[in-house]
Amino acid sequence: MSTLTEDLTDLFDHVWGRFRARMAGLGDAEWDWRPTRDAHLGLRRRIAHLTGTLREDRNPVWLGLPPVSPPAEPEPEPESARAALAAAELAYARWRGWLAEVPQEALAEPIGAVAGPYGEATRLSFVLHLADELVHHTAEAALLRDLYAGTH
Repeated sequence: MSTLTEDLTDLFDHVWGRFRARMAGLGDAEWDWRPTRDAHLGLRRRIAHLTGTLREDRNPVWLGLPPVSPPAEPEPEPESARAALAAAELAYARWRGWLAEVPQEALAEPIGAVAGPYGEATRLSFVLHLADELVHHTAEAALLRDLYAGTH
């Protein structure tokens, strides 16, 4: 029988695998394309936000793990689709490693004062928030690929 932590990592792996499959063959022109002039509506922005969310220094601390030491330096903006996907892959591996370290019983504990106004929330609720972020941003990326294909 699997633990809650294993079930959660399986969920994240499933969503990540679906994202990787949908991003196969992503080229620079498509990565740079936006359906409007709004820079927030392109794949470049979606993938960058997803990468940043997964690699945040707060993540291990909110999971009850030791902080990243030294704190991560800001990543330079990727210069290509390939580099952006590689950065996302590294960020996902980092997140997944942290999640896999969390004992099942720790998921029921409150995050604590480090989370400010979210301190009373459980670590499980934080993990589920990250799952929601992963699902909806990867779905947005898939939709943008569909829109690009339909217009080019």
